[in-house]
Amino acid sequence: MDAIDIKILDELQRNPDIPVTELAIRVGLSHTPCWRRVKKLEKDGAIKGRAVLLDASALDLHVVVFASLRLRQHDEETLEALESATRDRSEITECYSMSGDSDYILKLVVKSIDEYENLLKKVLLHLPGVAVINSHFTLKCIKNTTHLPIKEF
Repeated sequence: MDAIDIKILDELQRNPDIPVTELAIRVGLSHTPCWRRVKKLEKDGAIKGRAVLLDASALDLHVVVFASLRLRQHDEETLEALESATRDRSEITECYSMSGDSDYILKLVVKSIDEYENLLKKVLLHLPGVAVINSHFTLKCIKNTTHLPIKEF
């Protein structure tokens, strides 16, 4: 990956819908070489996909919760079952395996605290291997970005 690839990635982070012709101008290439680089970056996995960012509040999703999970056991079967189960729940928008006091951190987005309480009782406490869940409710989002801090290598 060179400086032009980094410029391409940076531009695409800022404007994923940019036409290749305009992208090429911004990074100093002609159309075809730019298109080839984008395709290679996709093939190599540097570009995982493109997304539309939605406003959760506009969709009546006002509560963001970070739930710390500790497991009863840490065998491969339990870990894989828990990770699979989290992928199946749309309310769980992010899931991270952790070091330290928690085994996993989940980010959940729901309409209300009542909805979260129901989800906690009916779903989260029944995830494979879960022993303890500590829930943390956000008060205000200060920063939320999908942009990675890419720099020239």
